[in-house]
Amino acid sequence: MIQQITKGIKISVQSRFEGSFLKNQLPHHAFLYFITIENQSKDVVQLLSRHWKILESFNRPQYVNGDGVVGQKPVLKPGEIHTYQSGCLITSPMGAMSGTYIMINFSSARKFQVDIPSFKLSVPHILN
Repeated sequence: MIQQITKGIKISVQSRFEGSFLKNQLPHHAFLYFITIENQSKDVVQLLSRHWKILESFNRPQYVNGDGVVGQKPVLKPGEIHTYQSGCLITSPMGAMSGTYIMINFSSARKFQVDIPSFKLSVPHILN
């Protein structure tokens, strides 16, 4: 598990390979990732948006931006945790993801950026 704390918000990430398949004569590799967001600050915060950078060994980086996470914009009081899972398809057997969340602090009404630590996406047999 990869973890990082930014401005009192702890992000923990774990990824898992789910399988490979051919589509249009190209290999595709499916991964799940599990995210835990823990508010270790003293303020109430809300996650507003996400920004992902997906790296593949054979292709240019992909960027994914959007509101919230899996259709939610969770509000976290001090000590609260929000977990979710999502997925990613890549055509290379190795890659990585990193990103940021944009959050708002309800006490100051200021938006701030929380780093999502970089984590690997690798097909298990590729390393042998």
